[in-house]
Parts: sequence; C-alpha cells; structure tokens
Amino acid sequence: QVQLVESGGALVQAGGSLRLSCVASGSIFSFMNMGWYRQAPGKQRELVAGITSILSGGSTNYGDSVKGRFTISRDNAKNTVYLQMNSLKPEDTAVYYCNARRVTSAKTNDYWGQGTQVTVSS
Repeated sequence: QVQLVESGGALVQAGGSLRLSCVASGSIFSFMNMGWYRQAPGKQRELVAGITSILSGGSTNYGDSVKGRFTISRDNAKNTVYLQMNSLKPEDTAVYYCNARRVTSAKTNDYWGQGTQVTVSS
C-alpha cells in the first residue's frame, strides 16, 4: 500500500505562483508513474501533469490548459513529486490530487492523496 500526502495548496492572486508537493510512503516510488490531477466544483477530475518512472526515463506530459505554465518534477531520493505552478489563473482553482500508478505485467494499481485546495483570486 502506498500513501500519498500533498501540501502547498493556498489562496493566491492571479499571476502568482505556487509549488505543490506530494510525498509517498514506501520503497517503490522510483518505479511508479506519478501525476497531478485537479477537480473543480461541478467538473470532472482532469490530468494536469504526469511524469513517468525511472524505468521510463522520467518523461513528462501536461494538460493543454497548463502547458508552458506548470512544471512537474520528481526527487526519487525524497520520494517526492512537485508541481510548480506559475502565471496562475482563476480557472486553475480546484482541489489538486496526487496520483501514483504502479504498473506490472499482472496488474495496475492507482493510489491517491487526499487533495490540496488551490484558489486563485482575480
């Protein structure tokens, strides 16, 4: 079982920056694909950014609405994934969730954090 704990959510003005952190328990962090998702009131949860495991080279991908503004990174020594968010907009307001996905030949397991609130005021 993997536990994820997010932090860093806050109230910020439009144009500002925040950095979210997600710390994972256990010893398999390096081998998991990590991602940040968000869910705004009345909307479906959407992918914000993802970063692959060490086995897959740590490649990244981003949702169209955040490309060029957000950056995902990971520190495998600290079992931590980060989301640097710049040029924040009111439409970025949502609960942000950390996701860890472990893929083996037999199955795929998804783990979720409890979420952290990001509110961007105009």
